[in-house]
Amino acid sequence: MIFGEYKHQLDEKNRLRLPAKLKQKLGERYVIIKGSNKCLFVFSQAELESTINEKLKSLPLTDSKAQRTIRAMFSSGFEVEEDNQGRFVLPSSLKDFAQINKNVVSIGAGNRVEIWAEEEWNKYNAGEDYDAILEELSQYGI
Repeated sequence: MIFGEYKHQLDEKNRLRLPAKLKQKLGERYVIIKGSNKCLFVFSQAELESTINEKLKSLPLTDSKAQRTIRAMFSSGFEVEEDNQGRFVLPSSLKDFAQINKNVVSIGAGNRVEIWAEEEWNKYNAGEDYDAILEELSQYGI
């Protein structure tokens, strides 16, 4: 399970380094795709293939809404290639989507890491009622 919140920065060359504790959980090969609420999802290659892709493969090719979702997710994907210092260049399309300029928050979200622009993360959490959020889990049997 991946959890925690880490603040860091994008450098002047649009390079980013995931915090070591998060990267350790993802393993050596991981993929970044557009996520929800203006964040980026980071999945280990194994998680993306074994869980997400296996479920998506079962969707009918004739279901245009499902195919649109699959295309949107996977066309935004990028397999991370780190330099010797563990940094990678964040593609401009993903940087723009997440509205990342400098300050970044990376969070653990169970089976993935999420990368947020710090401003967007703060807006998302503004006025958060944690007890109400926990109560919402009951609809999923938790």
